[in-house]
Amino acid sequence: MLRSSAWKLCRVGQKSLQRQLEACSVTTRAAVFVGADYPSTGRGFAANSHDVFGQHRDEKGNTISTPFDFTDANYDAVADILLRYPSNYKQSACIPLLDLAQQQNNGHLTLAAMRRVAMLLDMPEIRVYEVATFYTMFNRSPVGRYHVMVCGTTPCQIQGSDGIYEAISNHLGLHYGQTSPDGLFTLSEMECMGACVNAPMIAIADYSNGVEGYSYKYFEDLTPADAVEIVKRYKDGEKPEMGSRYRSKAEPAGAVMNGKWTPAQKTMPTLTEAPPGPFCRDLGEMPAPEQPKA
Repeated sequence: MLRSSAWKLCRVGQKSLQRQLEACSVTTRAAVFVGADYPSTGRGFAANSHDVFGQHRDEKGNTISTPFDFTDANYDAVADILLRYPSNYKQSACIPLLDLAQQQNNGHLTLAAMRRVAMLLDMPEIRVYEVATFYTMFNRSPVGRYHVMVCGTTPCQIQGSDGIYEAISNHLGLHYGQTSPDGLFTLSEMECMGACVNAPMIAIADYSNGVEGYSYKYFEDLTPADAVEIVKRYKDGEKPEMGSRYRSKAEPAGAVMNGKWTPAQKTMPTLTEAPPGPFCRDLGEMPAPEQPKA
């Protein structure tokens, strides 16, 4: 009985909130779910209410009748992508084609773009919608020209990703899920980027020049000051070099500690020098086995 009553109360609260949100603009609905007062509500990496709710809501420039088609150059890219798969498995190209559509469409997928992919792959539209709503690499709401994603998984958290977020947030005046008024930056949280040995890190997707100029860069071994410097350089139109700020690859040269790069003490060898040993014994120098006594 208690569980049933609690469930009913929860459902009433959800319906009430839903009615209030439906009366608001897309931007206002986004602020409720991704604002500073609710930093962990819903999907913290979402750009606005489309991604928060996991459902489509018509708005200007994103309805079922909004036109979308690939450019001639991108149709050549579509053909190249389809050649990777057997013709009877061309639906496997769903993710690459959605990614191509997102690059062409300034960083987000409209309903029309998803329908175009469904048509090209002879897929039911709902199957494409399922892919686009499942993978967080797809933005179903407009994002800035530069999409800044801060890794929030455990290794980066331990190495100071909260400080990275705070530095970028204070510099841009944005919280997760928000876009700057000038349309340059969107700030999001992202799950593991796969370079944990060089934590903390961020990724920045550059949608400023369409498919031809698209880039997706990892920036690793960051201090808060490094992260802000990278954002500033993007704002100035520069293209910062990706990778670690303080080492060549992932050699044990040090780590970011307390917001500063700390070089490693010389206690372990690296792959660029001879190992100190001990080494395996030379079997050719082994003494002959003793003969049994008569």
